Amino acid sequence: MKLLVNNKEIELLQGNTIADLAQQMELPLQGVAIAVQSRMVPRSEWSTKILQEGDSLIIIKAACGG
Repeated sequence: MKLLVNNKEIELLQGNTIADLAQQMELPLQGVAIAVQSRMVPRSEWSTKILQEGDSLIIIKAACGG
């Protein structure tokens, strides 16, 4: 299935969760927030939130510095 992640189209297997996507993208374990359809999804729900064809996700990574 196709998803839009940070305005880039990606392919993902049907039935994958946010946790599956985070692992596939090798996202860090901390300092990451993910929104699906402009709604933030708590990390505690990543393993149960199943992604759907055409979902639009925004992934935000915390950056240090100033």
